[in-house]
Amino acid sequence: MPLYEVAILERPSKKEAEEEGAQEKLVFGPKAVVARDSQGAVVAAVIGSDLKINPDKMQVLVRPFAS
Repeated sequence: MPLYEVAILERPSKKEAEEEGAQEKLVFGPKAVVARDSQGAVVAAVIGSDLKINPDKMQVLVRPFAS
């Protein structure tokens, strides 16, 4: 199975960015996992984590390692 790297960014809302100057921040990872595909990599990476983030604000990044 291939190796993937998974990271999750939290994006500020438009209001937070304008009023508070908030920027994206890394809330998870990067974490290397072995999985069949990129979706499986995300699941494998976050299982067991206590990640509490608004799904509307998150950006999930998945990168396969070159073979």
